[in-house]
Amino acid sequence: MTFKPLSSLAIAVAALGAFALPAHAGKTLDGIKARGQVICGVHTGLAGFSAADSNGKWAGIDVDVCRAVAAATLGDGEKVKYVPLVAQARFTALQSGEVDVLSRNTTFTLTRDASLGLSQTAVVYYDGQGFMVPVKSKIKSAKQLKGQTVCVQSGTTTEKNLTDYSKANALNIKPVVFEKLDAVEGAYFSGRCIAYTTDASGLASVRNKSAKNPADHLILPELISKEPLGPMVRRGDDEWAAIVKWTVFGLLEAEENGVTSANVDDLKANSKDPVVGRLLGSTEDTGKLLGLDKEWLARAVKTTGNYGEIFERNVGPKSALQLPRGLNNLWNKGGIQYAPPIR
Repeated sequence: MTFKPLSSLAIAVAALGAFALPAHAGKTLDGIKARGQVICGVHTGLAGFSAADSNGKWAGIDVDVCRAVAAATLGDGEKVKYVPLVAQARFTALQSGEVDVLSRNTTFTLTRDASLGLSQTAVVYYDGQGFMVPVKSKIKSAKQLKGQTVCVQSGTTTEKNLTDYSKANALNIKPVVFEKLDAVEGAYFSGRCIAYTTDASGLASVRNKSAKNPADHLILPELISKEPLGPMVRRGDDEWAAIVKWTVFGLLEAEENGVTSANVDDLKANSKDPVVGRLLGSTEDTGKLLGLDKEWLARAVKTTGNYGEIFERNVGPKSALQLPRGLNNLWNKGGIQYAPPIR
């Protein structure tokens, strides 16, 4: 048996893995740069995630993702147009090109990833579906909801989870379904349903915003589902998907390495840590791999802060929602937030 030497073409192909090639911008980013604005689909009003104040200024975790992406791509976190979307319209808006990114407390599932023509990016918030009841109901556990009415929004994973949980536990729960969130809230607070179900973070938001006295309502301890929430983009533009995904990863990496909105400029100029230098573009240019410049992540962190700052400001123990960090802590602090390394 004789062996032929590898052709020059085969050698060249094998060698490609050893070299990082600059990325092309991609059609979505080209469009964003041409209009000078990222169009971001958000919730119509969910405190802590995406909600506008009386002056029309948007805030929340999902909003900060949009701001970070705008800072990374356009150099300015304020160059965002927010499009509030109800649950039933959110995927159509992204599919049709009405928005560039959907950052609207949306759960990643197989069906959504495989059948909608959309791509999931990175998990921004690990959540789970829960129940809220009036304290006066004396209900302490979800298992006590047998035969009870539960308010739920249609067109969500929440509705199916409720049905599955009821069947699995022989509870015969009676869903009272509404299309719009304000209708669900109104029905619960008026006493039409004994319980309200949605993501636990959403329950805390609704309780804080809409209850006459938040202390009159109890969020039950059980979580009945896994709800990994994060931004989605249209399938077919891998470059744009990578930008959104790695912006979120970058905010996590910044927290892990002690880079904050307050010290980012100092670290960019003076840090001798090779990882920090790589993150902030002072020693290596990772931006060229995304079709961006070398300071893409430094701008994002300066605009929104790192992931921990975003969490604390919007939903953490010092915010109005007072949610514990829990699963959303970094992997080395007891949580499961874990970003692949930027290198």
